[in-house]
Amino acid sequence: MSIQLLEKYLPQNTLPFLKQWFGAHVIHIKITRNRNSKLGDYRKMPDKSHQITINSTLQPPLFFFVLTHELAHLLAFANFGGRISPHGAEWKNTFRIMLLESLSVYPDDLKGIILKFSKSPKANFMSSPELVRYFHIENYEDEASYIEDLTAGDRFFYRKQTYIIEEKRKKNYLCTNLDSGKKYIFKPLARVEKIN
Repeated sequence: MSIQLLEKYLPQNTLPFLKQWFGAHVIHIKITRNRNSKLGDYRKMPDKSHQITINSTLQPPLFFFVLTHELAHLLAFANFGGRISPHGAEWKNTFRIMLLESLSVYPDDLKGIILKFSKSPKANFMSSPELVRYFHIENYEDEASYIEDLTAGDRFFYRKQTYIIEEKRKKNYLCTNLDSGKKYIFKPLARVEKIN
């Protein structure tokens, strides 16, 4: 996929950054259907080219953010060698620099969140409550809540199953599936439907 074909998924004025970051690298970008398990991923291919996949359903600023994350893998491996940790110091620093370089393309109300995130970039998008909240505002109906907004003893629906919150453990929540009796750990920003 050419950089120009990506334009419909991206915020305005991102192409100069992408052209700079792509450089002479051979990159295959695949736009995928929505995947609940990940927003995007990066792979170095056997022929030395690179493959990046990104969910097609992402809002343009999030699409660009995820593309930047994945390109940071490529650039970190290219600059520091293949033996670095995928989300180690080299990747974090590369991603930080790319986010700061391209800060101008993000909406004004997102710039502060990106600046804060760039101080210590996380490997997982879900590890940044501010980013998750920002990008999920319009994606859920009013009855959806974050699990962190509930308290011990509250019941909720998650993927058509009924759960009860047992306790908070550090940052996460121990919950019991009332149908199976099995216990599960939920992240604080899991979107659930509270049962009144």
